[in-house]
Amino acid sequence: MTTHAPQAAQAVTLPTTLDEAVAALTAMPAAVPVAGGTDLMAAVNSGQLRPAALVGLGRISEIRGWQYQDGHALLGAGLTHARMGRPDFAALIPALAAAARAAGPPHIRNAGTLGGNIASAAPTGDALPVLAALEATLIIAGQGGARREIPVSHLLAGVEMLRGGELIGFVRVPLLHAPQVFLKATGRTGPGRAAASVAVVLDPARRGVRCAVGAIAPMPLRPLDAEQWVAQLIDWDNDRALVPEALQAFGEYVAAACIPDPVPEPDGSVVPLPPAVLHLRRTVAALARRALGRALS
Repeated sequence: MTTHAPQAAQAVTLPTTLDEAVAALTAMPAAVPVAGGTDLMAAVNSGQLRPAALVGLGRISEIRGWQYQDGHALLGAGLTHARMGRPDFAALIPALAAAARAAGPPHIRNAGTLGGNIASAAPTGDALPVLAALEATLIIAGQGGARREIPVSHLLAGVEMLRGGELIGFVRVPLLHAPQVFLKATGRTGPGRAAASVAVVLDPARRGVRCAVGAIAPMPLRPLDAEQWVAQLIDWDNDRALVPEALQAFGEYVAAACIPDPVPEPDGSVVPLPPAVLHLRRTVAALARRALGRALS
């Protein structure tokens, strides 16, 4: 048996500021930025990627913490899952902390970063449905110290893309000071890749419910009609009460919106969903029902 080592990168640059990293990427268009490397190095080791150069982001201290800003939390893209899973962060953004704790085994949580989760845009990324439900905004660092903002949903959907030399610097998240829940189902026991995940966030100031479903599509799905429907049934003035029947219906509503029934054939017949898809829809319904129930309790 023989093993084949992946081709080594030709150059490695280790900037200490965000603007230095942008300058390095601009000077070397073929370079690939790397922070935790949990996805990138897996691709390199499997031979799927042969980077000509690497720009390491691990020494950029400005993107490894967070700060408060006008009712928002400004999260550095270099925050690790392990750091976001700690109690002080959980008190700030509970659903994102829960997603970080569910991101995988300790060595993945210690290395993987928030920015990497977003840039990789893997459908199973645990932080993605939470950021979609929170309607987070990305602050993109560009050449010459330029900064621009785009909704995280626009990047994940491909509506707006990162330009040459740009990096995700920060994530701005509104602080709602209200219950929020993240749940996921995996194909095996213990931390693992999500088969389906759901984030539910309450917005009492607007008397609204935000929900995002992850892992079942290339990007998180927002069942907007289900959100609006259930928000009208919640008694916001009486401990956010909701009848159990409505909770059950919400789960079914979310699941049907994200995994709809097949379109009828020209002759009017309908081909049933395969058993595996029906199971996935039941899983999404259960996750959405439980997440909203926990948020309201």
